Amino acid sequence: MHVALTGATGFLGLRLLRRLLGTHRSVTVLAHAGSGDSLHRITRFFEVTGAPEAYLADLPDRLRLVETELERPGLGLSGRAFQELADSLGTIWHSAGSINLEGDLPALRRTNVEGTRHVLELAAAGRARPVVHHVSTAFVAGRRREGVSYEDELDDAYGFENAYERSKYEAETLIHAWSREHRRPVVVLRPSILVTDLPPHPELPSHPLQVIGRILRDARRTTGTQSPGAGSPDGRPRFRLVGQPHGRLNLMPVEQAADVMVRLAGRTPSGGVDTYHVVHDRDVPVPTITTLLEQLADLSVELVAMAPDDPSALEALVDFYPGLTAYLTHRRRFDDTRVRALFGSSVASERVDLDYLWSGLVPGGPVPGGPLPTGEIPSAARYA
Repeated sequence: MHVALTGATGFLGLRLLRRLLGTHRSVTVLAHAGSGDSLHRITRFFEVTGAPEAYLADLPDRLRLVETELERPGLGLSGRAFQELADSLGTIWHSAGSINLEGDLPALRRTNVEGTRHVLELAAAGRARPVVHHVSTAFVAGRRREGVSYEDELDDAYGFENAYERSKYEAETLIHAWSREHRRPVVVLRPSILVTDLPPHPELPSHPLQVIGRILRDARRTTGTQSPGAGSPDGRPRFRLVGQPHGRLNLMPVEQAADVMVRLAGRTPSGGVDTYHVVHDRDVPVPTITTLLEQLADLSVELVAMAPDDPSALEALVDFYPGLTAYLTHRRRFDDTRVRALFGSSVASERVDLDYLWSGLVPGGPVPGGPLPTGEIPSAARYA
């Protein structure tokens, strides 16, 4: 059965495409209309990541590009083109969406909610009744900062850290309603924060930590040298950051996430909505993240309970992007019993430590100051 993928040129989408091409002769890429360079971006990703010449030469014959507009009914296609596309598909992967943590809710809804609605309409119109695999996020759990978030949980009782989380929650509620109405299966995949140890490249999409690193470095350059009163004992500018010293984040290598997702897609769906947390089996403590930020921007980071009343110029500038700090207060864990039961506890065994994270943020060279502690929290405490 033929497979289609939205978001194929994104950070996760490129890895999903690589895995799907490993199990399918061809893939239909539902590309953003007007971009015009999707095939080039895809090809460059495979080149940069070491694909053989024969593989690259074969790509144009294995990829069918269809320009679509997710935010428009019928994906912006004519009625005939829409129906022909729908009837050609046996599986639809929906990975496209906005991950702008500072986006406004109406704009995020147009992309993340209405875009999902239009993909579901494509699935409903298909003669072969294609199965939908929807990439959501573990952070639909919202502002709940303690305890365990389970895969079957989907509510807004705790509110949300930002409009992005709410938009992804609303997309999932839409999926449940569609599945009930049409009596059709949907597989919902909820990754945590996706990272890589692949060095940054100007032609590859960024991941969240790269964005944060750029914000800090730009803010550092903009504000210049801090006044002596705002400095730390080691002479670096002091940077007070709202966070929980005992907090933790789940960071998942993107290649492993794509592998788990495609392996899950090989299972027969239940007939309703099957939800899976695609997360690492070890969390990363917040102090590990702050150490990384210190090295990236040559700062001395101090975790504080509340935003300071007397922010420095640097602190005020970074506070303009509060998405940076929202997750540094979390101690929540994501239950992934279903994935572990299927694939074992070592499904995400690659170590995500400071060396790994540094490799994905700075081209070449070890972390300044030499080896650093791994700072991983084992999953044994995950369900406590």
